[in-house]
Amino acid sequence: MNRPATAVEGWHCPAERTLDFLSGKWRPMVIFWLMESPLRFNELQRRLGAITHRTLSKTLKEMEADGLVQRKDYGEIPPRVDYSLTGRGRSLQPVLQAMEEWARSQAERNHGEL
Repeated sequence: MNRPATAVEGWHCPAERTLDFLSGKWRPMVIFWLMESPLRFNELQRRLGAITHRTLSKTLKEMEADGLVQRKDYGEIPPRVDYSLTGRGRSLQPVLQAMEEWARSQAERNHGEL
């Protein structure tokens, strides 16, 4: 008999995979800023604001391991490294846009408060 596996047997909601890629405070914002164009580490850190050097470095390494971000080292002195989105990273744009639209509609509905 073909029946879907239960959570105990290992079945998970398909959206969990997407949420794994967007989990954490900084990942969606990194994707947002890299949608425009590739950025150097310090410029990305400036745009993100309150993120520490260590946290951004860790986040970018994790995102690179997940295939969302690519790192291009130009091998120059002083070091020049650009970060950009991969095709997989860019494919999350509609998801982030839908989240933005939902947040705006909720803010309008609640008179500016979520």
